[in-house]
Order: sequence, then structure tokens, then C-alpha cells
Amino acid sequence: MGEFASLIHNENIKIFRRLRTWIMLVLLALMSALFPALIHFTTNGSNVVGLWDSFRTTVTIAFFLNTIFTALVAADSVAGEFTWGTIKLLLIRPWSRSKILLSKYISLVIFSLVSTGVLILFGYGSAFIFSSGAAGISGDMVMGWGQGEYVFMLILCSYIELFLTAAIAFMISSVFRSSGLAIVLSLSIMFTKDIFIAIFNPDRYEWANYLIFAHMNLSNYVVSDTGPGGATLGFAIAVLAVYYVVFMAVSWIVFRKRDVAA
Repeated sequence: MGEFASLIHNENIKIFRRLRTWIMLVLLALMSALFPALIHFTTNGSNVVGLWDSFRTTVTIAFFLNTIFTALVAADSVAGEFTWGTIKLLLIRPWSRSKILLSKYISLVIFSLVSTGVLILFGYGSAFIFSSGAAGISGDMVMGWGQGEYVFMLILCSYIELFLTAAIAFMISSVFRSSGLAIVLSLSIMFTKDIFIAIFNPDRYEWANYLIFAHMNLSNYVVSDTGPGGATLGFAIAVLAVYYVVFMAVSWIVFRKRDVAA
């Protein structure tokens, strides 16, 4: 177990020793801190923007950037080793391929948690400083949720979407050994899923309920018992779980059988 922890530590060093990683985190922190200030200085005195309203707006916008940065790290996680030719040096170590792949994935998850923590810390801190502290336009409750509960449920839903997008990028990185392809495809899914669902609406096509795109945005279930096509939260989670298992299985199978000399 100690050797595996050392392997995870080494993978984390690969991520956090890079200048671009710190540039991404700084940009995320600046954006998260900037939006509450912009909301404060662009709102006239008659429209009071409370703490949670300011924080919710910040989270909604900043999570797009957070997802993009995490997808970039995921795309380079495995493909980067092949690009730089370091995969051979990694595989001669006394670790199985499964452990190597798992350590890379755990390091990716750690980065996603760190970046999300930066977003929350700077976003909430800035909203606390620049907001009036009032409840805001939405009152004390939002669809039966307390305002704080509602915002953090939205954060959880956004993180699940980020988590799945990163899993897609990680799978493509493992299968095709191309960081560029992994970035393009994962971000294309991120930006076009709403268009895809608008065309293949689950309310019109029953089979569309089994597509991952229809359920990646779980925030629908925060304010409603049903989602697209009348799906329940349990059904949506089950669909996402199946896709996630498939993504991880494909990554593992291909990486284990990969001919490094190819």
C-alpha cells in the first residue's frame, strides 16, 4: 500500500510541478474572485444582490472553466506519457499497468477536487466581501431548499458533470494516445450536449433516455422530481453509472493490452 501511495504521489508531482497547472489554478481563482466584484460594481443600489445569489452566479460561470482545465489534465494524463516517450520508463518499474493507470486516475480526481476547492474558496470569499449579506432576490428558500443548500447542491451537480467529462477525456487519452483528440472530443461533448438533446429530445424519442447527454446535468432534479423524458433521479444516476463503468473498463482494457512499442 505504501508503494502505491508513492506512485500516486509521483503522479501528483507530474501534475503540480508544471507551470501550466498553476496558471490554470490562478486563472480559476481570479475568475472566481472577480465575478462577485463585477456583480457588486455593476448593480445599482435598488437591486440588492445577496451573498448566495452572487456566489451561485459565480459558480455557474466558473465551473465551465474548471471543467475545461480538468479535461486538459485528463487528456494529457496517459497520452502525454506516449507523446514524450516516458511510458516505457514507467512500465519497467515494479508496478502493474492496472496500478499505474489507477494512480493516474486518482491523481486526476485529486486535481479536480483541488480546483473545485479553489473555485469555492475564492468565489465564496469574494461574494462574502462584496455582497450585501442579504438573502437576495430569491428569498430564504429556493424550491424548498435553503439558499446555501441549494447552491451547494448545484455545485455537486456541476462536479458530477465535470467528473464524467474528465472520465471521457481520460478514456480517449488512454485509447487513442492523443491529448488533442481527447481535449477536442470531451469539450465538444461538454458544449454540444444541450444541442444534441434538443434535437433528440427524450420527450419525443424514448431511446434518447439511455444517452449520457440527457442526464449529465443533474441540476434538473434539484428543483423537480423528474428530468428529461420523465426520468427519475435514480434512473439518471443508473445511466450515468453504467457509462462511467464502461469508460473506465475501456481505459483499463486498452491500457493493459497496449503495445508500447507500437
